[in-house]
Amino acid sequence: MYRRRAGRLEFFLVHPGGPFWKNKEAGAWSIPKGEFGPEDDALAAARREFAEETGFEAEGDFFPLSPITQAGGKVVQAWAVEGDLDPEKITSNTFTMEWPPNSGKEVEFPEVDRAGWFSFEEAKEKINKAQVKLLEELKAKLNREK
Repeated sequence: MYRRRAGRLEFFLVHPGGPFWKNKEAGAWSIPKGEFGPEDDALAAARREFAEETGFEAEGDFFPLSPITQAGGKVVQAWAVEGDLDPEKITSNTFTMEWPPNSGKEVEFPEVDRAGWFSFEEAKEKINKAQVKLLEELKAKLNREK
């Protein structure tokens, strides 16, 4: 999701929840995303994952971005949509894991613990490095439309 504020392009990013990401900032943030199967419609899955991670329904005219491959081999197929929402009001689905390790204790964590709007330069610093290409492609596309 992107928006224009005071003539400036901003990108909506989310920060993963859980103990591994707690103190990580640079390179830890992401676009809202998730898994989908071969039988799933990719756009429908993207909209579902956005809702699960933020509590908001993404509406508008979606357009595809070029797929990227992250360092671990995960292929991310993304769409862009213009919108606006209050990142302070996100509600995320949760996951359960053993924490601390080898404790036998199951703890529930939010999949996303926070979200925010960032300028292009801020977003490039925060986002997973492979996803920078998505920001660059979106910015270039929007600049061509001016």
